[in-house]
Amino acid sequence: MRLRLHASVAVVTLALLAAACGGSSSSSSSPGGGSSSSGSAIRLGFSAWPGWFPWQVADEKGLFAKHGVNVKLTYFESYTDSLNALAAGNLDANSQTLDDTVSSVAGGAKQTVVLTNDNSTGNDQIIVGPGINSIADLKGKKVGAEQGTVDHYLLLLALKKAGLTAADVDFQPLETGAAAAAFASGRLDAVGAFAPFTTQALARSGAKAIATSADFPGAIPDHLVMGRDFVNSRPDDVQKLIDTWFDTVSYIKANPAEASAIMAKKAGVSVAAYQSYDKGTTIFTLDDNVTAFTPGTSTKNLDFEAGEISKFLLSAKLIDKAPDLTGLFDPKFVKATTVKP
Repeated sequence: MRLRLHASVAVVTLALLAAACGGSSSSSSSPGGGSSSSGSAIRLGFSAWPGWFPWQVADEKGLFAKHGVNVKLTYFESYTDSLNALAAGNLDANSQTLDDTVSSVAGGAKQTVVLTNDNSTGNDQIIVGPGINSIADLKGKKVGAEQGTVDHYLLLLALKKAGLTAADVDFQPLETGAAAAAFASGRLDAVGAFAPFTTQALARSGAKAIATSADFPGAIPDHLVMGRDFVNSRPDDVQKLIDTWFDTVSYIKANPAEASAIMAKKAGVSVAAYQSYDKGTTIFTLDDNVTAFTPGTSTKNLDFEAGEISKFLLSAKLIDKAPDLTGLFDPKFVKATTVKP
């Protein structure tokens, strides 16, 4: 699902080159997230993450229509594909992580965060097989993760905390689903994965998580990200989409059984398995959003966290230069919402 770094930078670069060659379409689009023509459906992408499955609830329960916004909701089996679609201008909005977004901006994308969906508080995990009991034990071991994903990022954070580097492990770059399957079958010693793929990985006998996103508070926030041109050209529709999100959060709280069934079905897991993800994904309240968008000096503040992510990506040589974060965060929509979940 939640892929990042090298792939997104490369795609943004290709999108910029394509635009420079003069490509055009009936709806104006720009690299990093286009703006579809006024009044047309918002092309909204999401993929397999507990903090984004609420969009499925909004769609099935008619909440987009309730708020007067026309949305074409697209589910991506591959999170990377959703990043690529936004970068190429084939989506107007996408559900993605902050580090992915910072990476895309470093590659030249003009993107804006308009909503924080959640923080990962345990649903991103480094899972190991029998005989491995700490991150230090990973030295020389075969570790799989999707290169450039948030779980690759989590692995690097955990290695650094343990005094190791990426060179200390035998890193196997695999798509997240494939990595989880390879670990479950015993072909890997460890895997970095996110829910719901963690369920598959933990089914291996003796498997356990030795590091999670809960160990790095605020490091993996998840967002609704839009092309900057789209935000500027259709602010009323952006506001309606934000209002829909908060109404959806309220609906889920009021109808937990029905909502869980909808989200579990989309995730391809049992309702019980889906409900087990609750603790590991902290959905942001309106107040949490306002705090996140407020400039500050802690991991609760998105501007601070974006700066820290930029430093880390540079030090790990996952981006070539520090991105210009001007215009990355636009708080006016969460501040203006009339929906109080």
